[in-house]
Amino acid sequence: MRLHGLLSFPLTPFTPDDKIDLAAYAEHLERQLAAAPAALFVACGTGEFTALGPEEYRDVVATAVRVVDGRVPVVAGCGGGPRLAREFALAAAASGADGLLLLPPYLVAGTPGGLVRHVRYVAEATALPLVVYQRANAVLDPAAAVALLDIPTVTGVKDGLGDVDAMLRLVTAVRTSGHPRAAAFGFLNGLPTAELTVQAYRAIGVDSYSSAVLCFAPDLALAFHRAVERGDEHAVRTLLAEFYLPFVALRDLVPGYAVALVKAGARLGGLDLGPVRPPLVDAAPEHVEQLAGILARGRAALATLNEAAAVDGAAAVDGAAALSGAPAVDGAAR
Repeated sequence: MRLHGLLSFPLTPFTPDDKIDLAAYAEHLERQLAAAPAALFVACGTGEFTALGPEEYRDVVATAVRVVDGRVPVVAGCGGGPRLAREFALAAAASGADGLLLLPPYLVAGTPGGLVRHVRYVAEATALPLVVYQRANAVLDPAAAVALLDIPTVTGVKDGLGDVDAMLRLVTAVRTSGHPRAAAFGFLNGLPTAELTVQAYRAIGVDSYSSAVLCFAPDLALAFHRAVERGDEHAVRTLLAEFYLPFVALRDLVPGYAVALVKAGARLGGLDLGPVRPPLVDAAPEHVEQLAGILARGRAALATLNEAAAVDGAAAVDGAAALSGAPAVDGAAR
C-alpha cells in the first residue's frame, strides 16, 4: 500500500447531543471522494480518533467502507497503548478497512527500538497494511526505519515531526538498505497543513502528503497540488502567500485549531459537522470570521491565476472542475 498523491483525512461529525452524525459523515466523505484523493484516512488525528469510543470507532470505519465502496483505499487510525491499539486494529479489520495508520503510543516515551517492538506488536494483530505515524513520542532513527522492513505488513512511515534532515536520513537508510522491500516502502508528509513543506519533502523523495485543507476547501487544495505537480512555482508561491500562510498563522493561535478550524471551514461551506470534543475547543467567532476572509482571499488569488492562465493559453490551476459540482466553501461560486 504505497500511496501516491493527495491524501484525505476526513473529519468526524458530532451532533449537539454528542452523538456521531453518520448522515453528515457520509456527505462529507462523498465531497472528499469528489476531489479524487489517493486514499481516505478515517478516524485519525483530524477525525478525532482519541475522542471516539470503541463502538463509535467501528461505526465511523464501517460507514466509510460502505460509502467509499472500493473507490479508494480506506485507512483507519489506531493507537493508544499496545493492547488497546491491537483492539482498534482488529476492529478496523472487522469493519472492512483496507489499512491502518498507527498513531503514537499514549504518553509513553521509549527508544526507537522500543517503538519498533510496539509497531510489531500491533501489526501482528491483523493482515492489514500498516503505516507508522512518526510524531511526538514516536520517533524513529535510521536503524529503526530499516528494522520496520522486516515487519511484513508495515508499508510506510507518515512523518509529523517536520525535521527534514532527520527524514532524509530515514529515507536514505531505507532506500539504500538492500532490503527486498526497500523500493516499495512509502514515506508520507503528514505535517499539519503539509502544503507549507511539500517542496522540501519532495526534494528528499517524499511526494505524497496529507491535506487538512482538502476537508474544507478542496478547490484550493487541488489547485495547489496540481501546481506543485506541474512545477508552477508562481502559482505555488501565490497560493502560499494568499491562503496557506495566513491560514497557518490563524491555526497556530490556539492549540487544537488544526481540527477546530477545519470544522469551522466545513461549516462555512454549508456542511455542519458539529463541534469538536474536549479537550479541543471550537473556533472563536472572530477567528471563524477571519477564516472566511482568508478563504475569500485565497479564492481571489486562484481566480487571478486562472484568468492569467487562460490569457496565456496555459493549463488552469483551478481545482473546482474536478469536484462534480461541490459547493465553494464560503458559499460563493467560483
